[in-house]
Amino acid sequence: MLTNEQIVGRALDRIGAGYVFGEKVPDIDAAIRRRLAAGEYDDLAGPVLCETVTTHFQDVCPDKHLRLLWTDEPQPLEPEDDDEERAAFLAQLRAENQGIRRVEHVDDNIGLVELRHIATADEGAAAIGAAMRLVAGTCALVLDLRACRGGAPEGAAMWCSFFFRDDQVHLNDIYERSTGVTRQFWTLAHLPAPRYLDRPVYVLTSANTFSGGEDVAYTLQSHGRAVLVGETTRGGAHPTARHAITEHVFVTVPVARTVNSVTGTNWEGVGVVPDVAVPADEALDTALKAVRTRPAQAGSRGS
Repeated sequence: MLTNEQIVGRALDRIGAGYVFGEKVPDIDAAIRRRLAAGEYDDLAGPVLCETVTTHFQDVCPDKHLRLLWTDEPQPLEPEDDDEERAAFLAQLRAENQGIRRVEHVDDNIGLVELRHIATADEGAAAIGAAMRLVAGTCALVLDLRACRGGAPEGAAMWCSFFFRDDQVHLNDIYERSTGVTRQFWTLAHLPAPRYLDRPVYVLTSANTFSGGEDVAYTLQSHGRAVLVGETTRGGAHPTARHAITEHVFVTVPVARTVNSVTGTNWEGVGVVPDVAVPADEALDTALKAVRTRPAQAGSRGS
């Protein structure tokens, strides 16, 4: 059985080997090892240890994906290979309708799509296309991301693509430390439903909106294609690897970073700030009121 010093030390080793901001590793390592030496973690156990160390990680580096996590159910120590991890993620998405929780027409011909996850662009395409076809004839769209906590970057690019005219919009990049490769994400040339053009789009956010949900919200906002209504989001922008330290303790290490093509940065640590700040449970009513009081505009209903 590992001591707390060994658990924290192994977590720091993982951060040192993989954290995307390698220049920040010495500060993180030094700050946590000072606390170890002072005995601050000696009497902590289980979830309390993980929560405390996570707070101390983020005191030095406000990265919401940099965490020490506790799980009550014991997990295998052998790392999942990429195929197993992807299979588990895809199975979860299939069980949850590719992340699409609700699609409906609200009074006054307003479309509403609620997402809980951002599906992959390949397996999720049919469901994403079906949702967008159902709202294709509406005069405005509300995209509800208040409970959306993550997903696939390719899927985020697909969702965003519906709101731009063609495949010529550079959305963002993801830089990966281990390979030094920067992957670009552009709007897609071919979509599984008509594009949603020349009509207002409102995106609902909450303090729980995270990662892939934040990606869609931030991208549409930065490109001037949506009005965000609700709360500042949680603030997690970095693709992350998860490493087992014990059967119950994991460290999550951001191994890549997102760079928005408009702002040159992302929402890590600060969240996505809404254009209209209201409590999350008032966001839908606020957005619907804004649509209904908006001056009528002529324009295309798709392409």
